[in-house]
Amino acid sequence: MGSLTHLSNKGEAHIVDVSDKAETKRVAIARGEIVMDAATLALAVEGQAKKGDVFGVARVAGIMAAKKTHELIPLCHPLPVTKIAVDLEPDANLPGVRATAEVSVTGKTGVEMEALTAVGVALLTIYDMLKAVDRGMRIEGIELVEKRGGRSGEWRRDEMDKNG
Repeated sequence: MGSLTHLSNKGEAHIVDVSDKAETKRVAIARGEIVMDAATLALAVEGQAKKGDVFGVARVAGIMAAKKTHELIPLCHPLPVTKIAVDLEPDANLPGVRATAEVSVTGKTGVEMEALTAVGVALLTIYDMLKAVDRGMRIEGIELVEKRGGRSGEWRRDEMDKNG
């Protein structure tokens, strides 16, 4: 396990100096889910939610959140992201919605926080749009699935789960 890069030698929080790092293509994929009553999911899928298009609004919210991650997470660098894709998949077996976000950049630091933020805000938006009929919804399992690029190279959750 590496050292905490956001702490100075004195233990003070600071933003990491990435000026000496090489610019590379970096990609991060995150996922999470929101669990709800089956009737609530049906409302969203059928487009019957009073606030409108649940999936369209949540997708745009996730995209906007990824672009503004540096404004929400104090020690994140502002990044010129080149791709943000937010996918929302209704799943009757949950019942609920599975969210996945993929974020890319060519830069000196990764986009893991942007992908995680996109998923979190997309799911929070679904909650907001449906809370009038189901306040018991649960947001669960927000996690990084994969990252590529940079000094540390590739990392995949499925490989980590197998190897401990």
